[in-house]
Amino acid sequence: MDSKITLDSMERDSVYKLRDTLCKKLFHIIKTKRPIILLCIGTDRSTGDSLGPLIGNKLKALVKNDFILYGTLEYPVHAKNLCDILQEIKEKYTNPYIIAIDACLGNVQSVGNIIIEEKPLSPGSAMNKKLPKVGNLSITGVVNVSGSLEFMVLQNTRLYTVMRLAEVISRGIYHSILKTLGSKKISDFDIVLHNINKNLSASSK
Repeated sequence: MDSKITLDSMERDSVYKLRDTLCKKLFHIIKTKRPIILLCIGTDRSTGDSLGPLIGNKLKALVKNDFILYGTLEYPVHAKNLCDILQEIKEKYTNPYIIAIDACLGNVQSVGNIIIEEKPLSPGSAMNKKLPKVGNLSITGVVNVSGSLEFMVLQNTRLYTVMRLAEVISRGIYHSILKTLGSKKISDFDIVLHNINKNLSASSK
């Protein structure tokens, strides 16, 4: 796999491009029996920074038997607890393979893109926060335009953009699990994801 792959979440086949990209890497990792951890970083207190917890929420009912999940709307992984979570992972799991997922800012043309890289990501970099780099593989969604006043930019990010990215990334991750492990039917995922989205919409009213 190339060191950096960029996908457009608005493309109709973006889910399957993400699935195939992840499968190329995960197939080898699964064969090694290493624990695979999905670390969804962000907070529900900021629209632009809620991408990670939204993805975690969509996946929490689906990956518990296959992957280890950290970061949901109820229990987010953010700047204040990231170091503690990383220490917990280090103590509980031997040589884990961490897939780190987070939102990021970029140029106007890249908003809505998904970036997959075989390297750690730097949480909180848009806010100039000094946090440890994390992840053997990183998945980032470009939620808005970088520049000045990043805090305000994240606060004023369109929810549609974040939700679209969350849906594509969560589907891509789960379909990669289906393809590599073959443990459930795709229709099961679609039903559960529909119910999760329905519950999220109801709770926001």
